[in-house]
Amino acid sequence: MNAQDPYTSDPYASDPYAQDPYEKTFPALPPAPGRAFALTWWGHAWLRALEDSALDGQQVKQGRRYARSGAVGAVTVRPGGLTAVVRDPDGTAHRTDVLVQEFTGAQWDRLLGMAAAESGHIAALLDREVPPELVEDAAAAGVDLLPGIGDLEPRCDCEEWDHCPHTAALCYQVARLLDQDPFVLLLLRGRAEAGVVAELEERSTAEAEAPASRESAADAGVLASEVYAAASALPPLPPPARLPEAPGQPPTLDTESGTEPPGLDVDGVEFLAQAAATQAYRLLAEALAPAHAERAPQPAPTAAHDAVRLTAEAHDLRVRSRLSAASDRDRAAMDRAVLAWGFGGAPAVSVLEEDWTPDRTSLTRARAALSAAWPEGTDGPDGAAADPVLRRIRSRWTEPGGDRQLRLDREGRWWPYRRAVDHWLPAGPPSADPAAALAALDPEDPED
Repeated sequence: MNAQDPYTSDPYASDPYAQDPYEKTFPALPPAPGRAFALTWWGHAWLRALEDSALDGQQVKQGRRYARSGAVGAVTVRPGGLTAVVRDPDGTAHRTDVLVQEFTGAQWDRLLGMAAAESGHIAALLDREVPPELVEDAAAAGVDLLPGIGDLEPRCDCEEWDHCPHTAALCYQVARLLDQDPFVLLLLRGRAEAGVVAELEERSTAEAEAPASRESAADAGVLASEVYAAASALPPLPPPARLPEAPGQPPTLDTESGTEPPGLDVDGVEFLAQAAATQAYRLLAEALAPAHAERAPQPAPTAAHDAVRLTAEAHDLRVRSRLSAASDRDRAAMDRAVLAWGFGGAPAVSVLEEDWTPDRTSLTRARAALSAAWPEGTDGPDGAAADPVLRRIRSRWTEPGGDRQLRLDREGRWWPYRRAVDHWLPAGPPSADPAAALAALDPEDPED
């Protein structure tokens, strides 16, 4: 480092953007103990982009503490980036940047055209508010005003390749600036406030003068043949969105503000958020799978089934214990339910925990399946007896004195079970063929 510490004076004196007329520097904000960093919906969207992008949630939490303690200096905003000096608790200063993609001329044209088309949008922007309708319409037109996952690119001289505490602290501080002045976001995208306001006024004036000319042209009408011909020129629908490589990272819970309700289980809430993201990813993968539309709709899982699914995903023993208690299962019963879940999800848990009596039609079909599996006078697998002795009690066929059992579900599928001490345990996925299900319980031939 040079003898003169660049952080003790103006850190931007040698910055090539220093003379840029679009550059705007905000003085350092005071510490914010007990205060939420984002009060507006667009401020929350900014922080969500940070928290969804960062691979290390602990770095983000540490950055939030930095920002809350006042470690972020003056923030300079310019088209395409943010810059600030962020200090570690020991006083070490770091030059920190966060880069944001600027809009192209075509993107600005679409955004300003949409904003000028509604007088309410202009009024809201001048009142330092971001109309959600404008953001939604712009996104539909391919212009994402608010950043998304991966849009906040970190740069820091601490040489972390991902978001470090310094870049996270800068992003948290900028959320406070965005609450006060959403034009900060427009400046990041490439246009200063004065230029945006002037162009909006020009466009809105032109929009007000246009109806008369449009009405005169509309009086002449349009031939139906022209409208019909134009319909065939519409482009095809875009392909479905690609499945992300992994579930999204849910936002971390802010526990430093001191505003959370007493008794809040932070670990439990964060686990539920991650489990929800994982389940959403799983459902999306199923929806994008081939021939999904031809599949029969599945019944919604019950709360008891959801408790099993969550337990299967939980690694914290406290969370698993609470889920067991909430679903009226002891630990052993929940372990059996989790085992069943692994073989077939909610239907497998229902087969484990619910016994039912087949009606006459279901029983007739079950007997026909058993007869077809072991035709009279033929040998079973590996020369075994053709028709194993199975005793039925309601929907369960058990081998007397043995350790094998078949359970019939309401869809006509057979589930293999094996005796373990004083309980029957699920031993595999279901099969429409009872012989195949029972064979899954036989030990494998060591020569196979």
